[in-house]
Amino acid sequence: MMRVTYLGHSGFLLEMEEICFLFDYYKGGLPKTDTGKKLLVFASHAHYDHYRKEIFTLRERFPQIRFILSSDIAVGGGADILSMQPNEEISVFGCTVRTLRSTDEGVAFLVHHYGRTIYHAGDLNWWHWEGEPEEYNTAMRRAYQAEINKLQEEKIDAAFVPVDPRLGEQYCLGLDCFMRRTDTKKVFPMHFWDNYEIFDRLALEECTRGYRDRIVRIEREGQSFLL
Repeated sequence: MMRVTYLGHSGFLLEMEEICFLFDYYKGGLPKTDTGKKLLVFASHAHYDHYRKEIFTLRERFPQIRFILSSDIAVGGGADILSMQPNEEISVFGCTVRTLRSTDEGVAFLVHHYGRTIYHAGDLNWWHWEGEPEEYNTAMRRAYQAEINKLQEEKIDAAFVPVDPRLGEQYCLGLDCFMRRTDTKKVFPMHFWDNYEIFDRLALEECTRGYRDRIVRIEREGQSFLL
């Protein structure tokens, strides 16, 4: 069993029997968690809405902790800090962690742990901005699709993917591409800037018809889900 708690924006806490995963935590409160468990703390890149240095205070609560940070995050050394560039793979606490190259800054994470597979996109997204030159948006589409194609052989239990309303009508291009090209059981839309109406839009989009039942509807910070 896995408990997933939405912390805000792109922040999620995943709790399993012996280990917890904390992704892109910068706001909201952490639920009470067994501090005897191992904790992996991920930060996909240095943007303020994905990383804050206060995560290192978690050392005081969790004796078994590792920080897995994108290489664009500048921090001092530490035996519990692991820096990752795109297209790298490491093993830690019985997990295999692999990175993809973001189409913005930093990396996305793919985590394997005893038969479970978790994907957190960070800011890897199909960023189609109206007003940008056609060449830019074409290059963005190609770059995003190339990264998602790397996941086609994976069976993903839980995925966390941006649906940014600032993109206008193009807000779900990345989600749609991801869900059509991967074998994903449940997807958690994120990076929606507290605009929970985005879930009403997703429920009506023609493109989501084939995977609508696999989209997890988030209604508030602190909300938890059992998978």
